[in-house]
Amino acid sequence: MRRLAHFGVFAAPGMLVYLCFVLAPIVVSFGYSLTDHNPFNPPSRFVGLRNYQLLFTDEEFLTALKVTVILTAIIVIVPNVAGLAIAVLLDRKGWFYNAWRATFFVPVVLSSVVVSVVWTRMLADDGIVNLALGTDIGWLSDPDLALYSLGGIMSWQMLGFCVVVYLAGLQAVPHELQEAAAIDGAGAVARFRKVTWPMLAPAVTVNTVVLLITAFKAYDHIQVITNGGPGSGSTATIAFVVLQTGFVANRQGYASAMAIVMLAIIASASAVALRLLRRREVEL
Repeated sequence: MRRLAHFGVFAAPGMLVYLCFVLAPIVVSFGYSLTDHNPFNPPSRFVGLRNYQLLFTDEEFLTALKVTVILTAIIVIVPNVAGLAIAVLLDRKGWFYNAWRATFFVPVVLSSVVVSVVWTRMLADDGIVNLALGTDIGWLSDPDLALYSLGGIMSWQMLGFCVVVYLAGLQAVPHELQEAAAIDGAGAVARFRKVTWPMLAPAVTVNTVVLLITAFKAYDHIQVITNGGPGSGSTATIAFVVLQTGFVANRQGYASAMAIVMLAIIASASAVALRLLRRREVEL
């Protein structure tokens, strides 16, 4: 009984914060999703599941879902692959490598708005990138390129996070295993594939899940860089459409339904990714 009381005392603050700022908003949002709530046009009417039915015939939402999936694929793959390669190169001792580690991590701690403004200037039609390349490519003004440019910017900002996580994983690999593999005649590639890569399974899990969630809730970069354009929703993600619908169009009941669906997608995708990656950890 005393142990239960101690647990309650120490867990109560955290549970209260979780209840107030996570569970309660989800419940309230779900309640709104069953109505046509509009704060400027009361009273709200109960509409049941009609908002959810409308979602799957709403071209704007379906386009946003497609955009979100593409952006997620870019953000999960690019920083993971590039981060692993850079971490392997920086897995050395010395001030030079320490300085480069800090350099790669700087974008992670920068505000997403600051990063967005800087890259917007650099990738403008008359920006420094086009001047350096001697081209006039519409990195952010071409509907066919804007989404991939946006994915590249977000991947660049998250690259340092992946590098740090992979470096931690690399430094946790026992040197004895590397030495034993080298004595057995394994080359650098074989040692990485047979010894290092399996030991990095937890780092892969952490990076993949964090990047997955980051991509699905992307909003700041889109708002600042493209505002959902160019064209008709070429870079508008689900999170962007939710906020536009809820706070610009003032259809908060419908926006809440979008948010609940987005939550379900993120939770399902994260659960599947965790299950598959943790199974890989056990198998390796």
